[in-house]
Amino acid sequence: MQFAKGKLMAIGGAEDKGTDLEKGEIQRNNLNFFELGILRRIMEEAGGLSQRIEVITTASMIPYEVGDNYLDAFGKIGCTNVGVMHIRNRGDVMTEDYIERIRECNAVMFSGGNQLRLSSIFGGTAFLQILLDRLNEEEDFVIAGTSAGAMAMSNTMIYEGNATKAHLKGEVKITTGLGFIDDVIIDSHFEKRGRFGRLAQSVASNPSCIGIGLGEDTGMLITSRGMEAIGSGLVIIVDGHDIRHSNIADIPDGCPISIENLKVHFCEKGNGYLLKERKFLSEVREGAVTEKQVHVE
Repeated sequence: MQFAKGKLMAIGGAEDKGTDLEKGEIQRNNLNFFELGILRRIMEEAGGLSQRIEVITTASMIPYEVGDNYLDAFGKIGCTNVGVMHIRNRGDVMTEDYIERIRECNAVMFSGGNQLRLSSIFGGTAFLQILLDRLNEEEDFVIAGTSAGAMAMSNTMIYEGNATKAHLKGEVKITTGLGFIDDVIIDSHFEKRGRFGRLAQSVASNPSCIGIGLGEDTGMLITSRGMEAIGSGLVIIVDGHDIRHSNIADIPDGCPISIENLKVHFCEKGNGYLLKERKFLSEVREGAVTEKQVHVE
């Protein structure tokens, strides 16, 4: 597993924006997670109040409302050097102004909505390559995402799957995400929408991946040194490396899956996890995973 030098902030989302693919409804905005310090933490990881943050509303079907909410939320924590990119299609991605802004900013925030819009619009573009290069090379560069924006971060991405049928083979749809991190699958709104089954099926189908289920008002800071849970809710870690039995390759679509020895960890604020070592940390000291913790056997 290779790690970038930069930082990822995956947020479960208190405010699902855009279309709910399970219910076919447009969700409105609460955007209250900034009160819990998650947006403030993004600002701090990027280097402070003066740093430039670009919000990308591509995933949402109500981008102007979403953009205004983020400007207001960041403003309430004193962060006013914030721009919004209303990128709606692959043509917009090639806009020179957007390319230049993405080269110069200190942090990027992908809003919620429909993660398939993110992968289909940004996949294979120079815009995405700039983000990947900066993430790989710059220690203080931050890419954050909430809800769909978090789910699209990984190379393996869930793009559809009704939670009530997720125990049946074929009900969870997976494709390639933006590729900011490998060997991870991220799901959001995890507890409220009962998504354990679909993350479990995703990991059973891709046991080299670690599943990260993000509760609402909760995030996971991912760096080259490890992961740290932040916010008020719960992060579920699903590890399929030691699965002994799985019927998922042998049954027809629509049949219940069977898995033995799937490992699950519950993380609250302050807990950590080492992806490479697949090790739970009960405490992350001083807001960051230490080198000593990384090398624990």
